[in-house]
Amino acid sequence: MSLYELLVPGYAQMLRGLTGQLKKGIEWATAAKVSEEDFLSARLAPDMHPLRDQVRFVCYQARDGIRRLTVRQVPEPETEPVTLSELEADIAATLALLGDVSEAEFAGADDRSIEIVLPDGMTFDLSGFQYARDWALAQVYFHTVTAYAIMRAQGVELGKADYVSHMFAYLRQAKGDTDR
Repeated sequence: MSLYELLVPGYAQMLRGLTGQLKKGIEWATAAKVSEEDFLSARLAPDMHPLRDQVRFVCYQARDGIRRLTVRQVPEPETEPVTLSELEADIAATLALLGDVSEAEFAGADDRSIEIVLPDGMTFDLSGFQYARDWALAQVYFHTVTAYAIMRAQGVELGKADYVSHMFAYLRQAKGDTDR
């Protein structure tokens, strides 16, 4: 399996699922008379980033994976998305990027040297393969599931099917169940 096959479809699945979860979340917030600001500022714990940042981080990490593993210049939003419409636009732009990137752009990515420097000064040196397996996937999934958990904690009626909504493409119809 190539890094393209591993990352690009997985990123896209998570972003499309997150779009559906946010839609349910804003419907819940509207019905519960929770302001958009309060909804997007919700967090699981005081020392964790709020929902707004979790969504931004999913998009950033997906773009960063493409940037580090290809030679493509990947633009960042001109301003940091803070409203629901800006977050939705960030997701849409990230999905468009994923739809545009080709497998050929990942040539040689497995062995590319990747350096991750964190704000606290910690530095990680990885191969492209190690980066994809141990960092890039984990980051996207972590921030996606954290966004999901924040919305659930607020009362949004989400279930596992909302998180893995991409699996319905593989659903087999039961024998004798052709009337649906």
